[in-house]
Amino acid sequence: MIKYCGYLVRDEWLFQRGVDLGHPCPVTVGDRMDIICLASRSLMTGTGVYCYTKFLHVKTANGTKFWCIAFAANNPYERLPTSALSEEKYQALKEVLQKKGPPFWYQAS
Repeated sequence: MIKYCGYLVRDEWLFQRGVDLGHPCPVTVGDRMDIICLASRSLMTGTGVYCYTKFLHVKTANGTKFWCIAFAANNPYERLPTSALSEEKYQALKEVLQKKGPPFWYQAS
C-alpha cells in the first residue's frame, strides 16, 4: 500500500483560488478539472514546491478522498523522498493553506 506525506487540499479551496486568479466558476466536469489543475499548479509554483512535489488523490483513515500536495512517499518508485522534508521547504505552502502542523501520511486512493 502506497502512502504519501503531504497536505490535503479541498476542491472548494481550489475552486476559490481559481476564481481569485480570474477563472470563472466551474460548470462542467471538464471545467472542474481545469480549475483544479490550474489552481494547484499556481499554488505549488507560487509557494516554491512545484519541483519536488506531486499533486494527487489520497484518502484519509475514514476513506474520504482529498487532493494532496505530496512531499514524500513510502515507495521509492514514486520519485519522491521516502521521508518528510524539512519545514523550511514547505513553510510557504503551509502558510498559504493555513495549516497548523506538519504534513501527514495518507493512503493512495
